[in-house]
Amino acid sequence: MESLALEVHDLLGIDLSPSQREAFACYQDELIHWNARHNLTAIRSPEEIRIKHFLDSLSCLLVMLGTPMGAVIDVGSGAGFPGIPLKVLCPSIKLVLVESIGKKADFLRHMVRELNLEGVEVCQDRAENLAKQPAHREQYDWAVARAVARTPALMEYLLPFVRVGGSALALKGESGPAEAQQAEKAIQLLGGRLTQILPVALSGVTEERFLVMVKKIAATPENYPRRVGIPTKRPL
Repeated sequence: MESLALEVHDLLGIDLSPSQREAFACYQDELIHWNARHNLTAIRSPEEIRIKHFLDSLSCLLVMLGTPMGAVIDVGSGAGFPGIPLKVLCPSIKLVLVESIGKKADFLRHMVRELNLEGVEVCQDRAENLAKQPAHREQYDWAVARAVARTPALMEYLLPFVRVGGSALALKGESGPAEAQQAEKAIQLLGGRLTQILPVALSGVTEERFLVMVKKIAATPENYPRRVGIPTKRPL
């Protein structure tokens, strides 16, 4: 994980500890092993995992560092991105990983055990259901997501989890700025305000990457999110 350590330092100015390097090495090995049986992710080579999973996930800290990060929810976590890399680098975070697909939720639980991560909960459920529960609704400093849905629908998944004063963060590709513009109506309706679209350059990646940040400025109306599947089928 020497290469990852150098890249993290270049991106964030943070030095990985020996235990953090060991955690990322374990994570990579387990992901490759599980992927051979369960097809968790299309990214399979160690180099791609290092850059397109680990470093991409950690790029969230470009906007998160220096803000309250006591409670973070990763919606549609998949194989743990961006949530688990953020937890490895910032162990004090209380983290919830939301994943509705059983084999992926099983992998998340496995990695939480393998990496001895404390203060992490895996919720095998849909965001539309979980965000209606008082224990999760408007309880988080940050709601983050990567490769889940287009931004107008994604904000309906994320903002109901965010406390007023917190933020939602979407990791996006080249369509990020256009999607953010298309989502302005939804963002306003759900109690948010678009505050930043930050381009991110990753080592060896030619595709454009963006962090789309939305501040929660008012409570989300009680009728959002709508029932399962509707946000994607009929975006606000």
